[in-house]
Amino acid sequence: MQNTRIVVSIPEEADYDVRIGSGIRADLGRRMRSYPKLEAASSALVITDSNVEGLYLRSVKASLADAGYEVADIVVPAGEGSKSLQVASEVWDAMASLGLTRDSCVIALGGGVVGDIAGFTASTYMRGISVVQAPTTLLSMVDSSVGGKTAVNLDAGKNMVGTFYQPDLVCADIETLATLDEREWTCGLAEAAKSAVIDSDDFFFWMVENAQGIFAREEELVAETIKRCIVFKAGVVARDKQETAGVRECLNYGHTLAHAIETLAGYGTFSHGAAVAEGMRFAAFLSERVIGADPAFTEAQGELLDSLGLPHLDWSAEPHDILQAMKHDKKARAGHVRFVLMKDVGAWEVSAVPDDVILDGLEDYFQMRDGVR
Repeated sequence: MQNTRIVVSIPEEADYDVRIGSGIRADLGRRMRSYPKLEAASSALVITDSNVEGLYLRSVKASLADAGYEVADIVVPAGEGSKSLQVASEVWDAMASLGLTRDSCVIALGGGVVGDIAGFTASTYMRGISVVQAPTTLLSMVDSSVGGKTAVNLDAGKNMVGTFYQPDLVCADIETLATLDEREWTCGLAEAAKSAVIDSDDFFFWMVENAQGIFAREEELVAETIKRCIVFKAGVVARDKQETAGVRECLNYGHTLAHAIETLAGYGTFSHGAAVAEGMRFAAFLSERVIGADPAFTEAQGELLDSLGLPHLDWSAEPHDILQAMKHDKKARAGHVRFVLMKDVGAWEVSAVPDDVILDGLEDYFQMRDGVR
């Protein structure tokens, strides 16, 4: 397949490239040397996890060494548990022990957890060193590797401590997607569906038309999905780099309930994407009640999620417990839970929804969902 280059341009930040292709990790080191900040680096630290280590670490390190970098690596345990201040502290100590300096660079080789912990530690070590995102999961390719959000979790909630820190390069090798199991694959599909819903009729109905092939991992369709997601997200981030203008909040669609599910069920019990899909379904259900969304939108979104292997989640909790978890989410303001609600495809708004409306909505939603599941 033909390699794709997307330039991410964010005001007051240096432009950076997103490269999409098959097998492109093999020349990552050479490619990095073509960018001024990365060309000047003498050393490169690869941060990966215990799942990715045996698959791609050796080849990536060899590529970096062939390009003249002094290479080291840190392997963190796979899973959401590595997004913690404890692991971050261990990584910082390792960076110092390895003698990393301000002209060193970090390569995040893995999925969203690795991207977050690598981006967060790089953004704070010596007040910031260069980062290259080398995502290996669909979720990280379509969402988390672009836009500069980094974070770790606290017991109180997901992504509560973090930074905004743009990478210097994103290198998405779709060859790595072949090793994903169905859970991880559909996890990424949920975020892709979220982007399509928020973006436009063009993206949404393209995805509806091609859902079967995307689910079946047809290479050209997968590459096009990733490209469309990145172009969409880059456009949003360019208008609202630090989520202060009210534009970037649209990317939280489905995440208000999703983060509550992950907190109450325990991180890792469900994939992030499965929780987001359930959150999208509830947000659409709530949109009908709060802003008068057409039930046809809710139905169309549900059919897309079904076709992508994302059925209703087999989970529930007491509405009051869910509400309290939502109130601890970082998107809450002055004790009010805020939802991204959809009037229709591409037509969204952020609303502070009263507690009683949320409680009634959760109760009715679970009754509806369990009646059709």
